[in-house]
Amino acid sequence: MKRDYIEQVFNKFSELNVLIIGDAMVDSYLWGKTDRISPEAPVPIVTVTKQENRLGGAGNVSLNIQALGANPILVSVIGDDEKGRVFTQLMKENNLFSEGIFVDTTRMTTVKTRIVSAGQQLCRIDEEISTLIDPELESKVFDRINEIVSEKHIDVIIFVDYDKGFITSGLIKNSIELAKSKNILTVADPKSRNFNCYQKVDLFKPNFKEFKDGLKLQIEKSDLDELKVVSETFKAKNQIGLLFITLSEQGVFFTNGVDQKHYPAEVRDIADVSGAGDTVIATASLCLATGVSHSFMAQLANLAGGLVCEKSGVAPINKEHLKKEALKILVD
Repeated sequence: MKRDYIEQVFNKFSELNVLIIGDAMVDSYLWGKTDRISPEAPVPIVTVTKQENRLGGAGNVSLNIQALGANPILVSVIGDDEKGRVFTQLMKENNLFSEGIFVDTTRMTTVKTRIVSAGQQLCRIDEEISTLIDPELESKVFDRINEIVSEKHIDVIIFVDYDKGFITSGLIKNSIELAKSKNILTVADPKSRNFNCYQKVDLFKPNFKEFKDGLKLQIEKSDLDELKVVSETFKAKNQIGLLFITLSEQGVFFTNGVDQKHYPAEVRDIADVSGAGDTVIATASLCLATGVSHSFMAQLANLAGGLVCEKSGVAPINKEHLKKEALKILVD
C-alpha cells in the first residue's frame, strides 16, 4: 500500500454520510481506589474518586464514525428517565444528530456501569429492558429511517445489534430492502437473537463467539481450515457480500467468496477491550463505502480495534493516531 493512497482513503472518509441503526446506551464509570476488604462479604471496598458517563453501543459507533471524519446519523431508542437525559446531553456535547432518537416511556435507557480500580474492572452492572420494541414504535422508526434516506445522501447503513430489543427482524428486512432500492451499502454487527436475519447485507461482522454461537458450532478459534469451510457455507446461504470475523487476540478473518484471508493482531499493551468491536465496525464500514480492497479494509479495521484497546474504558479511535500507525505498518 502506498503512502499517498492511505492519505487519500482517510481524506475520503470526510465525504461520507453514515446511518447507524441500533442499540444505544450509556457507559457509566465509577473510578476509585481499593485498599481493604469489606467486613460484610469477601469483596473489595472501592472508594469512588471519579464518576463519568460516555456514549456506548451504537452511540460509540457514532463517535467512532465522527472521529474518523465522516458524518454519523444515529437512529435508536432511550427511556424517559435520568440516564436517557444523560444520553441526550452527551449527544449534544458531541455534536451528534439527535433527530433519530426515540423516547419510549415503557422502556429504560440501557446503562452499563463499570466499577474500576487500579486500572482493573472489578464489576459491571447492567440496567436494561431487552424485550423487542412494540410494532407501533417499529413502524415509526422505519418511517424515520425512510425520511432520512430520502432527505440525505446516505453512503452506508450500519446495524449495531446489542440484543437490547431495538432492532427487530422486521426492521432489518425493511431497512435492507430500502437500502437495496437506493443503492446504499449495508453492514451488520450482529448478536444472537437476529443472527440469521441479515440476509443480503454487504458486510457481516460477528466476533468469533457470536459466529460460533449463532451457528451452534463446535469449533476452535485456531482452526482456520474449519472456519474457512463453515464461513463459505454461511456466506453463500445468506447471500452476504463480505463475511468479516474478529478473532480477538488472534486478529481477523474474512471471506468475500474469492479470497479468504487471516490477519493476526498487532502486538499491543491491552488496557481494556471494551468498545473495540464498535471501532472495528465503524472503520470497516467507512472502508467499504470508499471502495478500498477488502484486504486493506481488514488490516485497517484490525489495527483500529487494537489501538482502542490501549485506552481504559470505551473510547473512540483517534483518526490521526490510526493514520500514523497505518502509514508505519501498512505501507509497502
